[in-house]
Formats: sequence, structure tokens, C-alpha cells
Amino acid sequence: MNVRSRTKRIVLRKTPGGRIAIHYEKRRPNIAKCALCKSELRGVPNLPPVKMRKLPKSSKRPTRPYGGYLDHKCLEKLIKMAVREGTH
Repeated sequence: MNVRSRTKRIVLRKTPGGRIAIHYEKRRPNIAKCALCKSELRGVPNLPPVKMRKLPKSSKRPTRPYGGYLDHKCLEKLIKMAVREGTH
């Protein structure tokens, strides 16, 4: 693959000689977001798929119901609604 393609992002680096060099780096994946409120999920690493594959399952997402899908506030609201409706 060509280094100067849009799949890589351009990063400007200052060399020891003082000139600016253009480096091409892999793009970082998007941060995981809550399905309801779209806030950033904590406890979910922002790694490329190759590195995520090597992590144990316990490190990929929180080990609670809807972990890695809903944040704690939305989960709390969901549980309260389910208990109040009696569908738990």
C-alpha cells in the first residue's frame, strides 16, 4: 500500500536539525460511545483491532450487564425503568 494514502494520517514532526518532516501514521480507531446518550464509554480501550484481539475479554469491556454498550448512567435508568414496570 502506498504510504501517502488517505488511510494514514499526516503528522508533522520537528527533526533535531530544526526542519519539519512529514510522517504518515496509522489512524486511531474511534472512541466507544454509549448507544443511548452518545457519551464516551470508560473502561473500553481505544486500540486497533489487531491489539484488541490480543487482550483478554476482561480488559476489552466492563464486566457488568450492557458493559461496552451503555454507560453507567443510562444503565441505571434502564434498570430503574425495568423494576418500576415489573419486567425484570
